[in-house]
Amino acid sequence: MITLWGRNNSSNVKKVRWTLEELELPYEHILAGGAYGLNREAEYLAMNPNGLVPLLQDDETDLVLWESNAIVRYLVAQYGQGRLWNDSPARRAQGEKWMDWALGTLAPKHGILLVGLVRTPADKRDTAAIEAGINACEDLFALLDDALAKQPWLSGEEFGPGDIAVAPFVYNLYNIGLSWTPRPHLESWYQRLTQRPAFIETVMIPVT
Repeated sequence: MITLWGRNNSSNVKKVRWTLEELELPYEHILAGGAYGLNREAEYLAMNPNGLVPLLQDDETDLVLWESNAIVRYLVAQYGQGRLWNDSPARRAQGEKWMDWALGTLAPKHGILLVGLVRTPADKRDTAAIEAGINACEDLFALLDDALAKQPWLSGEEFGPGDIAVAPFVYNLYNIGLSWTPRPHLESWYQRLTQRPAFIETVMIPVT
């Protein structure tokens, strides 16, 4: 049995839930983190000393794993043959680079806007930081648009982990009341994602 710990509105938890749903894997979902707590309790810290979500337990392989990208990579390698797994190391790496880019480059700028516009009262917002965040995300959207002009998915010719890693952040940025410069290739990619049942189920929820 697979058990996932984490709150639904976490972008990093969304990635894992989305992967599980794409692979049609049965799992138990324990709400943890944020208002749900549990992630600072001794039982949880024994499994993840960082006290963060998501956390995955897989009884089949006796695995306890934290860090969202590591979890997605594991699930795809263990259960994704013929689906999300790519047998070519070179093509797999080209897709997976977007996983690291999402956390190292996109997520911090996304966080500025999520916290600044969604989780901060209007009278306490740092408008300069928000404006800088918007400009930074415009540049990152241009980069994504350029990449998607060359191939249909960030993972290459087929949907894969690179798309799963980036899309939750793009979804949030598209749904926090901002107007973005039109990017036809990025928007086409996004619209195709919105037709995937697993994306609808796990990512397309209110941004909080």
